[in-house]
Amino acid sequence: MRIPSGISGFDHLIQGGFLPGRLYVLSGPPGSGKTTFTAQFTAEGLRNGENCLYITMHESREELVDDMSNFEFGFETLTNSEQFRFVNLASKQGKRLLNQSQSGSPSSVQSLTDKIVAFVNSRDIDRLVIDSTMLLELFFADGDEEMTRFLTALKECGATTLLISEMTDPSAYSDEHYLAHGVIFFHNYLEATGMTRGIQVVKMRGTDIDCDIRSLRFTDGGIVIDPTKRVDF
Repeated sequence: MRIPSGISGFDHLIQGGFLPGRLYVLSGPPGSGKTTFTAQFTAEGLRNGENCLYITMHESREELVDDMSNFEFGFETLTNSEQFRFVNLASKQGKRLLNQSQSGSPSSVQSLTDKIVAFVNSRDIDRLVIDSTMLLELFFADGDEEMTRFLTALKECGATTLLISEMTDPSAYSDEHYLAHGVIFFHNYLEATGMTRGIQVVKMRGTDIDCDIRSLRFTDGGIVIDPTKRVDF
């Protein structure tokens, strides 16, 4: 069984869609398409009647919806559904939801991990987006060990999870890349003729992939991948 990503052309790269209930990491520099990808992924789930949760720390629900309203994949309408949940961990609502202290930090990484997983399981969340590892690291005093614990717990919850990882060096692998079931790199390169963009599936357990960089472009309908067009940087 595969679930559709909601991104035109991408599912051709991964044998028809994501394997459900697994953890996938999206890595790449700012402006390369990661947030738009996750918004389309979320919109596809809502369109199919799935429960979706979007967790962030750096923007409000209104800001995310406003940014995505520039596209025509219906994010602003679909997210009005009761099946969509949005949590900003830095907001008062997020702190109440996860019972964090007013200082913004949970009593422990285990507390944060347990509360997110419990929230996902109690509400039968099908699709989960977390933006991003850079922000999550602010919660984790012990760094790699706590991040590993958090990622392991995410792998065991029932949701299909997209985790955004900010990185600019594709050769600089981190814990989330090793622990995830799948890793997707976003690339952009500014040339004299304009910005060249690409997407690369570097890891996808249980899936036959070729690891080539494929063309990515932004359209009125969101991100579109050309699975037949190889991009060389």
